[in-house]
Amino acid sequence: MTQPGEVALLLRWCDLALERLGAARGEIDALNVYPVPDGDTGTNLFLTFEAARQAILDARPTSLVQALTVFARGALFGARGNSGVILSQLLRAGAQQLMRGDPTKPGQLLADTLTLAADAAYTAVARPVEGTILSVARAAEQGAQEAVPRAPEELTRQMGFVIKAAAEAAQRALERTPDQLEILRSAGVVDAGGRGLCVILDAATEALTGRRVRQEAAAKPAAPLPLQPGADLSASGPAYEVMYLLEADEGAVATLRDRLTELGESVVVVGGDRLWNVHVHLDDVGSAIEAGIEAGRPHRIRVTHFAEQVSQAEAARRTAAAGRGVVAFAAGPGLRELFRGAGAVPVVGDTALRCSTSDILAAIRSTGCAEVIVLPNDKDTIAVAEVAALSAREEGVRATVIPTRTQVQGLAAVAVHEPHRSFDDDVVSMTAAAGHARHGAVTVAARAAMTMAGPCQAGDSLGVVEGDFAVVAANLLSAATQVVDRLLAGGGELLTLVKGEGCDDELVRRVTSHVAGLRADVDVAAYDGGQARYPLLIGVE
Repeated sequence: MTQPGEVALLLRWCDLALERLGAARGEIDALNVYPVPDGDTGTNLFLTFEAARQAILDARPTSLVQALTVFARGALFGARGNSGVILSQLLRAGAQQLMRGDPTKPGQLLADTLTLAADAAYTAVARPVEGTILSVARAAEQGAQEAVPRAPEELTRQMGFVIKAAAEAAQRALERTPDQLEILRSAGVVDAGGRGLCVILDAATEALTGRRVRQEAAAKPAAPLPLQPGADLSASGPAYEVMYLLEADEGAVATLRDRLTELGESVVVVGGDRLWNVHVHLDDVGSAIEAGIEAGRPHRIRVTHFAEQVSQAEAARRTAAAGRGVVAFAAGPGLRELFRGAGAVPVVGDTALRCSTSDILAAIRSTGCAEVIVLPNDKDTIAVAEVAALSAREEGVRATVIPTRTQVQGLAAVAVHEPHRSFDDDVVSMTAAAGHARHGAVTVAARAAMTMAGPCQAGDSLGVVEGDFAVVAANLLSAATQVVDRLLAGGGELLTLVKGEGCDDELVRRVTSHVAGLRADVDVAAYDGGQARYPLLIGVE
């Protein structure tokens, strides 16, 4: 499908922003000392923006309004951490202004978009602090508004002229952040969230002008920072970060924001239209959740223990020299790329369905790591993987096998892989993720047979649920929707669809539409796996 010009431009900005955020992620993480020195601001900004972009790709919008609507919703659903939640509000408010502003005055429209975004971000934060991403956002909108009267008359150049002025003003504001926050001045760094916003604005400048902005790396500490007095990780500061999505009326949210401000710090509540993303730092996790229940229906609850994050970062520094690798059997070319993109070494066997002990052992050796986690991703490959891991251990490699039985379980496991954790903690986390991923698939019967769902004939569509043939249907769509319904009956927030041979985009689109009508709160992620025998693999987490 050919994208409208405005949608193509929006996606161009998204692609550039993700590329630049990805390149700067480590630098931004290292700057992170406020509000918590947990070293994850760059990662949270990247994941939040990635979720917004993926929402556009999944929806395949035919207009800018549709694209901006799903973009804003994707940012809200995917927001991570304090900085990510604020960024999601900036993106959401900006998207709303772009939809309702005057397109005949693009320069003014862009400046007004930045103004509304900054206003919304300040409103979302219970206790706004200068010297943060908020200050940088405010400076960007002021720079844009001042540039509008000086913008060239040509409409095609106005937005580029204005965004360039906004980005330059944001950079100047970023450089002033150490003068506004003592914790930044003591650490000798600029604000991490503000740095991330500058990266995003620079990407917008490149998208609109075609000229790449040379990004100067921000000053960062040469050594790990000690905890700062008065920071959240001091003895007197909150121990946990709590985040959740909340379905509630706007009036209830105002009361919730006040209640959370009494309970903790770094309170940010963003959203609208009865869906909100809630963030707070505090000691009593239960009280934050109870406040959410009083306001509405909280779900997707995430709790982070800051001290554990810091210890994990320390473990990462200690084990960086040894390294840790992941080896995963991949049943198709697309799956190989998915595992490779997640940092794993994909194993390719003699056929698309099986691999040998020597295949897995060679992959373990190729990592060059002292620690290796193996994902067999097939019930018949588990024993083969165990033999390979035993051989690797005899060679001095600390190797273990997580008994993943399907490709989607392997994807769930590798998604939570964190090399900076201890080896045992990483194995436990990946094993839990794989175990919580319910799985299914659809295929076509090759011959007449008796299944758990009754007799089938050659050519019938079959649905697999947790390894058993549980559905016999007339076509793949019917089989797929029945499998999805059964998997979601046990709950879940993310549905993964992996296309194989014989699966077209229309089947994925119709299954996605079915899920949207059945469970609007469930996200759908679709990938091209290229696996044989199973046109569609299905996972629920």
